[in-house]
Amino acid sequence: MTLPGPLGTPSRRGAAALAAAAVLAVALLGTGGLLIPAVGTPAFLRALLLAGLAVAVGELAGTRLAGPGPLPQPLATPGALLAAAATAGLPLLPAAVHGPRENRLLLVTAYACLLAAVCAASRRPALAALPLTAAIVAEALRAHPETAGFGIGTGLTVVHLTAASLWTGTLLYVLRVLRLRGGGREVLLRYARMAACAYAALAATGTASTLRRLPPEAALATAYGRILLLKLALFGGASLLALAARSRLTSGTDARPPARVELAVLAAIVALSALLTVVPTP
Repeated sequence: MTLPGPLGTPSRRGAAALAAAAVLAVALLGTGGLLIPAVGTPAFLRALLLAGLAVAVGELAGTRLAGPGPLPQPLATPGALLAAAATAGLPLLPAAVHGPRENRLLLVTAYACLLAAVCAASRRPALAALPLTAAIVAEALRAHPETAGFGIGTGLTVVHLTAASLWTGTLLYVLRVLRLRGGGREVLLRYARMAACAYAALAATGTASTLRRLPPEAALATAYGRILLLKLALFGGASLLALAARSRLTSGTDARPPARVELAVLAAIVALSALLTVVPTP
């Protein structure tokens, strides 16, 4: 009998995806967000890019946290290749790009992810950290076309994207390690300490970016504002689940059930983050 993966059985994942789509559709009613042309495909490719980066970054961090013992099959190379393929597909969509600058940055991201995949498959997979950093910086620069160079907004996005990739991707890797070993409280404890730092960085940069980009009057009146509020609500849910997992960990009980739900919520946050990159900013 096969055990369900970290995100649950396929049927549960499908039901959760349908429920999330329904909630998003209701949230966007009256904002015109459902009528924005060609949003779906760019958002899907951006979600694949963010997911691939999270898998690759999380595995680099997770292997250091896992300690001695069996390790799951590496996914950093497939994750980086997925990110590269998704990035390479974006220039083929006219609605997804905004000029030569973005095309150049997409090219940098794609090549950096390809190089990261090669490094991850080599004898020194830790070298993948350098091209992954380049991909994150290029994506942050792309997200801020209003600045010519590396401004405050770009710096906030670099820290935010790195922290999000560490929280989500490393949790996925740690859960795979625990499943393979049939447990591993020490691994989860080491992850919890790292995740606390990533959480603090994520909350601080997310708050600062929101205050810079979203006028208060646009929070409920625009598609961008409502998606962001939905993302913040999910972030709050993931925070509570992380606290529940930590509480179980300190009490000596199995912390994996809330951690699996936390990972599913984080996957939904990744999807909303991808959608925010293609919805017009107020």
